[in-house]
Amino acid sequence: MEIKRSGSQPSNKGPADWFTGTVRIDPLFQANAPARAAGASVTFEPGARTAWHTHPLGQTLMVIAGCGRAQRWGGPMEEIRPGDVVWFPPGEKHWHGAAPATAMTHIAIQEQLDGKVVEWMEKVSDEQYHA
Repeated sequence: MEIKRSGSQPSNKGPADWFTGTVRIDPLFQANAPARAAGASVTFEPGARTAWHTHPLGQTLMVIAGCGRAQRWGGPMEEIRPGDVVWFPPGEKHWHGAAPATAMTHIAIQEQLDGKVVEWMEKVSDEQYHA
């Protein structure tokens, strides 16, 4: 058994190459072989969001606070709220983040395939975000 004590893992700033706006990533757990799942709590300040990206084995988001947005490539933007669980299938291009005036926190869980959990792409434009 292993217990990760609250506050024992440092918070990280979301890298500007992958995020627009202010984003804090708090690691929760990493995959310990043979397991492949990793999880993090991610907080987006109002207007902050990910770039477009995919996950080789998909991604599950559990919204725990605030109000956010999520969109898959070619689909409508969806509002997401606490209690919502969002599933992005493997390889589905998508983005997610906070609403324009409200912060949002979600737990993100994804599995690694050959050591890779995400493929980052272009940033979500202001036009796409506000559509």
